[in-house]
Amino acid sequence: MPSPFPGMDPYLEGYLWPDVHSALASKIRQQLVPQLRPRYTARLEVYVTEDNAPEGEIGILYPDVQVLDNQQIAKPVQPELDSRIAILPAPVTVPVVHPVAVRLTRVEIRDTAQNKLIACIEILSPVNKREPGITDYRRKRQQLYQAGIHLLELDLLRRGTRPFAHPQLPESSYGIALTRAGSRCTEVWPLQLADPLPTVPLPLREPDGEVALDLDAALRAIYDEAAYDLSIDYGEAPPPPKLSDAEMLCMKKSLL
Repeated sequence: MPSPFPGMDPYLEGYLWPDVHSALASKIRQQLVPQLRPRYTARLEVYVTEDNAPEGEIGILYPDVQVLDNQQIAKPVQPELDSRIAILPAPVTVPVVHPVAVRLTRVEIRDTAQNKLIACIEILSPVNKREPGITDYRRKRQQLYQAGIHLLELDLLRRGTRPFAHPQLPESSYGIALTRAGSRCTEVWPLQLADPLPTVPLPLREPDGEVALDLDAALRAIYDEAAYDLSIDYGEAPPPPKLSDAEMLCMKKSLL
């Protein structure tokens, strides 16, 4: 069963996102390799980052985050104190949330002659879109630019801060950004919930030009292969943030 939405499915932005993230990276590689060979190839680079502020994702992305249960914490033995000293117990206790290890996958385009990195495709996750992770991610973006590497960023999440945000960009549900090596500007595709995902260029090394990445075909393929419809209840609200009026209208039309 295909997704009922014309482009990105907002119901994939919750606990299914880690599976979507890795499946999309694999599908992108599968789509690109026939266009790249024999001079280039695509490799999946899996890396682990630590989400040090996962509180906002509990119940959305991290349904099973381990926290300390207040009822199971043994009360410390109180020392004998002067009975004339009044001690005020804390009126509120909150659980301690532990950092979460997050596995992320990016697609790297390398030349087959020297294994040199030519282009990088980053699929953004929530940890890349809020502090402290967004500062680290923006530092990595700058390092890639300084190294002369093309960067294609896929932001298919409505929540968080877009790393390539700019005052000239319109408000949008999603966004795709391409920063070409040596370019002084970033090409951006702002996308609303009602928009199909575009086919975007992926530049290579001169004089080889660029290849095409059909994001709509990639997303629809993994939705079908993973049978995400079996895990989604479209009768419930999608993961946060709350849909805008325009997004709500698109959702109602899509789910008719």
